[in-house]
Amino acid sequence: MTHNDIDTLVKSWIVDAAIRPANPRVQAIVLRLVTDLCKAMEDLDIQPAEFWTGLDFLANAGASHELGLLAPGLGLERFMDIRADEAEAKAGLNGGTPRTIEGPLYVAGAPESQGFARLDDGSESAQAEVLFMQGTVYDQQGKPLPGAKVEVWHANLMGNYSFFDQSQSSFNLRRTIYADAQGRYQFRSIMPKGYGCPPGGSTQRLLDLLGRHGQRPAHIHFFISADGQRQLTTQINIDGDEYLWDDFAFASREGLVPAVTQVSDAAAITAKDLQQPFASIDFDFHLYPETAAAPTSQIERNRAAA
Repeated sequence: MTHNDIDTLVKSWIVDAAIRPANPRVQAIVLRLVTDLCKAMEDLDIQPAEFWTGLDFLANAGASHELGLLAPGLGLERFMDIRADEAEAKAGLNGGTPRTIEGPLYVAGAPESQGFARLDDGSESAQAEVLFMQGTVYDQQGKPLPGAKVEVWHANLMGNYSFFDQSQSSFNLRRTIYADAQGRYQFRSIMPKGYGCPPGGSTQRLLDLLGRHGQRPAHIHFFISADGQRQLTTQINIDGDEYLWDDFAFASREGLVPAVTQVSDAAAITAKDLQQPFASIDFDFHLYPETAAAPTSQIERNRAAA
């Protein structure tokens, strides 16, 4: 079939077959996706067995809750960030902290604190390097934002996240911190490890067929928000990680790899009530003001809540 033939055929299925008023947005999206899929089937000579194998793959990925992992692995979540960056630039918003993907492992309802929080529950203290991270939340003009909301979450030394990993305590390595009167935040945690896709899972099986690995560098996720500001979804990567610029989720970006300082000064160690050296990261967040000229930064999607 020609592409024009396919256009006419799929329109007859999706548009012409409607017997009652349709949702125009849903109709337009389904028409485009089914049309493009049919054209791919024709152009690539996709056989029925291949089609049903693909459908089974998607069903299995959904049943194992891996579609949220597959989306970043195929670059789709990064592509949405690229489009959001372009929309903000078109609206005249430039120079703020870069966004990057949320991923599928946020959990709503983390314990709240003012100015400072300890994220880890101490269960890995014997093996982990202590990490302090601190900084200030600013608006686009460089003015501190008192009370800014800093939501933070990251993996443990096994590359696993609490809630999804039932062996961890509730909200381990997850907190919500409200910045102090000077817009400052700080937390104590442990240096996270990177993680890989489940070895036998749907995402890794597809990546294997594509000749790709499924590893992520060590990183820390953030939602940053404040009154009158656009929410920032981002993460910082840990400098020196083997996969720093080879992230299977394509989330590494310039401006999101802060320096890690190793602190061994005795007075500094004592001031932190520690007995051993620790790592320190300084990182400031710069938010954009809310504007009707760009799509909303509040992304509606199903998220876990504990």
